[in-house]
Amino acid sequence: MKACVYERYGPPEVLQLKDVAKPEPKDNEILIKTLATTVTSGDWRTRSLNVPAGFRLIMRLVFGVWRPKQPILGTELAGKVESVGKDVRKFKAGDQVFAFSDAAMGCHAEYKCMPEDGAVVLKPVNLSYDEAAAISFGGTTALDFFRRGKLQSGERVLVNGASGGVGTAAVQLAKHFGADVTGVCSTANVELVRSLGANHVIDYTKEDFMQNGETYDVIVDIAGTAPFPRSKGSLKEGGRLLLVLCGLPDMLQIPWVSMTSGKKIIAGPATGRAEDLRFLAELAAMGRFKPVIDRRYPFEQIIEAHRYVDTGHKRGNVVITLKT
Repeated sequence: MKACVYERYGPPEVLQLKDVAKPEPKDNEILIKTLATTVTSGDWRTRSLNVPAGFRLIMRLVFGVWRPKQPILGTELAGKVESVGKDVRKFKAGDQVFAFSDAAMGCHAEYKCMPEDGAVVLKPVNLSYDEAAAISFGGTTALDFFRRGKLQSGERVLVNGASGGVGTAAVQLAKHFGADVTGVCSTANVELVRSLGANHVIDYTKEDFMQNGETYDVIVDIAGTAPFPRSKGSLKEGGRLLLVLCGLPDMLQIPWVSMTSGKKIIAGPATGRAEDLRFLAELAAMGRFKPVIDRRYPFEQIIEAHRYVDTGHKRGNVVITLKT
């Protein structure tokens, strides 16, 4: 099968399309023929080691000190079940599914094996493969942070970086949970964020939310531009700052902030769970959650897709389409 492989860290040019062995499902696994996958900010950071301060060594220890332990990137996909292991009962050949491999990656390939009890669920019939492939990374990240932040209906939530893959998911999910949502984005993305259900939209090129006197119960910082020292004045007493993107120095502040104020910082890697995928699939089936797609590239142009994601200006998700 064809797969996009990288054998050293670096720019998009380290990627190569190669023929590799087609995987065989174990007794408890399903083999999925990939019809769509994505290139996310996570793929970019893993490939390039362009990570927040203090995390480069940690990334190497996790993903490979000298070279990548997993040579195939990609955390999410949608496709059809081609075959199943002998112990599989939840899926059958022909099922339309989407899946999230998280840190195990391996989705930038024509076939991928997943355990039947893993993060793989049936695709909502009202979503295309392209849309279903883009559910998992942003959706599970936003869900995990909202869960840890104990988001409540009626609270005021600000999403800083509301137009990316995680941001567009966070706006929709916060709205679903009953929050009053403010999105922060650039001028070009104001209408997009408003269309996702944001009650208020701040154009950061014209207004600094940290200087406008408004306060929030929850601030979600996806852009990495609202660390606690800058945003604490915009948090209500008892407010929570959810640092989706932050450096190690930001995380080291967490105990001190908890001890010296009534506010909290919540940070650290998000965890994608199978039940989260099922929840997102239910919302999507009801029309209450829909992944935003910026661009689509054929599999043969996946290196170009990486170049675009590296710019840091994608709106929503970048999808890679594979031949049926």
